Amino acid sequence: MTISSVLAPLALPRHLALMGGLAIFSAIIVRIMIFIGVPDRPNARKAHTHTTPKSGGVGIVAAFILGVLLLYYHGQVSRLAPGYFIGVIAAAVLMAGISLLDDILDLSFLIKLATQLIAALVAVASGLVVHTLSLPHLGVVDIGWAGLPLTVFFLLFVTNAMNFIDGLNGLASGVTLIACLFLAGIAGLCGGFFVYTAALLLAGGVLGFLPYNYPRGKIFMGDVGSQFCGFMLALFGVAATRFEGVPLSFLLVPFLLSGVLYDVTFTLIRRSLARENIARAHNGHLYQVVRRAGMDARLVAAIHWGFAIIGGLTAIAFLCTSEWERIAIGLAPLAVQLAWTDYVVRRARAANIEKW
Repeated sequence: MTISSVLAPLALPRHLALMGGLAIFSAIIVRIMIFIGVPDRPNARKAHTHTTPKSGGVGIVAAFILGVLLLYYHGQVSRLAPGYFIGVIAAAVLMAGISLLDDILDLSFLIKLATQLIAALVAVASGLVVHTLSLPHLGVVDIGWAGLPLTVFFLLFVTNAMNFIDGLNGLASGVTLIACLFLAGIAGLCGGFFVYTAALLLAGGVLGFLPYNYPRGKIFMGDVGSQFCGFMLALFGVAATRFEGVPLSFLLVPFLLSGVLYDVTFTLIRRSLARENIARAHNGHLYQVVRRAGMDARLVAAIHWGFAIIGGLTAIAFLCTSEWERIAIGLAPLAVQLAWTDYVVRRARAANIEKW
């Protein structure tokens, strides 16, 4: 199978035009939200110093839903709508509604987690469950009943990880955009038409938002943006496990979000060992510590974009190398994160930051 034989039926120019149109639509909604968005007031753990509107993620959600409806009503269902199409969209809308309420009402962590669980179960009930994993050397492995709790955990963890990482202008949105573009490219080459199309739709929404958030934050994504992006990326990751015979399918999204997932995992483990309340708001993530140590916030966001690019290149390398080489290649994102951790620790010590 050649690249041209896969991309030709995808009508790539038309889909890129759709992505551009959705970016414009998203930008219009974001501009409106700048005037009516929920105010986010600064405090000791936040990076901004002036009250700034949030809920800019409404533009991302609106653009994505509009894109889905356009495809649904204009004959492109086969590329976006497997049997679980309705459930996926219902779960996405539910997640967006829950997170928008969180922006407005500032819900407790337990309430958020419970409502996120409902959205995850809606997606799972539609049939979007990891049943098999394509593993190097072992081939396709049926994981049976373990797929259900694994799917729910993955959806919840990625959703909250993206929410936790959304603390600097452009960080979460930039990572999401890069991840979506890599996902669309790889899914198109692997015949994963649902992931290909849906990733382009989400990319369009984020593309319309990003100029208003980076390098200067005129508006923030809010939970409605970060949780929605995290949830959709997790859904794409579950759908990617259906790329038959592709040895990286279950690693695709973890590779792309390696910087996000590592930071959150590292921080949760460190705080648990210190017997801290992991549900309590804090500023101890690696990206927050390095900013407090003096690194420009725009550079921190750009570094995380680089992590996403490294993850995408790692995923592509998996497709192009032998099974034995994939082991070393797969460790590359982890090696990068360990080096980043070492740098952040040393910089924090130099800045006399003891309390993380």
